[in-house]
Amino acid sequence: MKITTKLEQAKEEGRTSFSFEFFPPKTEAGLANLFDRMARMARLGPDFIACTWGAGGSTQQRTLEVCTTAQSMHGLETLMHLTCTNLEKSKIDCALQEAKEAGIQNILALRGDPPRGQEYWTPCDEHFQHAADLVRYIREQYGDYFCIGVAGYPEGHMDTPDKDAELSHLKAKVDCGADFIMTQIFYNVEAFKSWVASCRAIGITVPIIPSVMPIPTHQSFRRITNLCRIEVPKPILDTLEDIKSDDQKVKDYGVKLALDMIRELQSFGDIGGIHLSTLNLERSARLILDQLTRRQHSQQQHPPQKALTGPWSVLLDPAHVENWDEFPNGRYGDARSPAFGENIYVAAQGFPTSEAASKWGYPTTPGDITKLFERYILGDLDSLPWCEDPLQTETDAIQQQLAKLNRLGFWTVGSQPAVNGAKSEDPVYGWGPKGGYVYQKAFIECFVQDEKIPKLLDKLKSDPSVTFYASNRKCEFLTNADADEHNAVTWGVFPGKEIVQPTIIERVSFEAWRDEAYHLWTEWEQQYPPDSKTAQLLKTIGDRYWLINVVHNDFQQPNSLFEAMLS
Repeated sequence: MKITTKLEQAKEEGRTSFSFEFFPPKTEAGLANLFDRMARMARLGPDFIACTWGAGGSTQQRTLEVCTTAQSMHGLETLMHLTCTNLEKSKIDCALQEAKEAGIQNILALRGDPPRGQEYWTPCDEHFQHAADLVRYIREQYGDYFCIGVAGYPEGHMDTPDKDAELSHLKAKVDCGADFIMTQIFYNVEAFKSWVASCRAIGITVPIIPSVMPIPTHQSFRRITNLCRIEVPKPILDTLEDIKSDDQKVKDYGVKLALDMIRELQSFGDIGGIHLSTLNLERSARLILDQLTRRQHSQQQHPPQKALTGPWSVLLDPAHVENWDEFPNGRYGDARSPAFGENIYVAAQGFPTSEAASKWGYPTTPGDITKLFERYILGDLDSLPWCEDPLQTETDAIQQQLAKLNRLGFWTVGSQPAVNGAKSEDPVYGWGPKGGYVYQKAFIECFVQDEKIPKLLDKLKSDPSVTFYASNRKCEFLTNADADEHNAVTWGVFPGKEIVQPTIIERVSFEAWRDEAYHLWTEWEQQYPPDSKTAQLLKTIGDRYWLINVVHNDFQQPNSLFEAMLS
């Protein structure tokens, strides 16, 4: 069924349409657990679910799998995202044909983000420069079969500072055949209302669906809002600043804030529905619908059915399926979680080449790269392509050791000190609810020149408390860890709760991050002219250097990791 029909039905029934957004998990275990999660969330009665699309069609098959499973196994109407500027025409044709064959009738037509370093990038097909081109093409090829949505930006698009010009682009997408608009997430409701009024003033009449994201963690909230350049009202920032060290309070506030926003949007009235960006998490979405008194109504619409048997196995204790992964933590969260990897790999800021050059200069030797890493460790640089924020306060305890490692050519992109039972309220190391204790194993992640790898790994193998993973761009892989090892390097003990393990280092998460880490070398390289010394240097480094992750498992010996690395 078309989403516009769903919206009309909700309006006739005097209720607000609700929908969920998911993304294709990075791992097979995450996908299995997402299907399990979707089965429960289907009982909340969403009018449809959406699934995002990876850059360049990188998640095409998994996106289709999520959509078709939602429809065939759980009876959920689906909205498939589709981008065009990073995709050849043949792949667009294939994606649309497969969607139609799977019974998918709703497409969110997007331009797609150019790679960072876009000055030296061109679209794959000259016929698909903008989302309007994709809307027009779908209408030409499929007539009215697909219900087409397009993206709207209440605070303007980062590539179009002129808001009037951005509204003209939106009007063009609608005029090409779009049936509804789905917005980017926002937190300024007044700005959204004003933007809707501007849309209506220029003749845009299609339904507008606002997207709302319950805040998951303070760290991921900052990443996403910075990446998308979302304006966050000062009262929200002030509240978060007071509670940012208590993950549960941040999560609870995120639910309350989303509820307040939704109620204000409902009072405003000119909305097609509410689209909840779930980040593949469950509990916040359920709490929001519970408190909007929709739960009982939804269960009447969608009575519990006998579970259907799918081609996957549920991996977790059913008693804990809703909240076991509520606090995803960095690039080494639990790879079994559907939420693993959603906002971890957005490290580089997307600068135009001139801005990237002003930030990192024009390195021409490995020594220049070493100086950049050292400046970042010492606080003279705010970011690197792999690290979008300044180092956290806890790194102060190991700053000098990190600086020494970097001067020796071990370019660090991740680290943490050992912590043995700090209070959860500790201003430096604390996290989670009050009254608990937190622990950490020391670990370091760095790029190392290929010539140094054999000697380094031989030394690390001599310490029985050390485990490591090492790999390169060619996916050659070395480790001393067991094949199925899941190494919890951060955990917390809190009153009335099971032990929480938000950071787990294992082969599958390391390899997922490796792929992105080397992609970031490529993107940095592409921010310079292809024949420049800087671009050639960055390509050579990406080809020759290994990424290595080293954990010292004796967290009661805080200096042991650096002694092992510096020996």
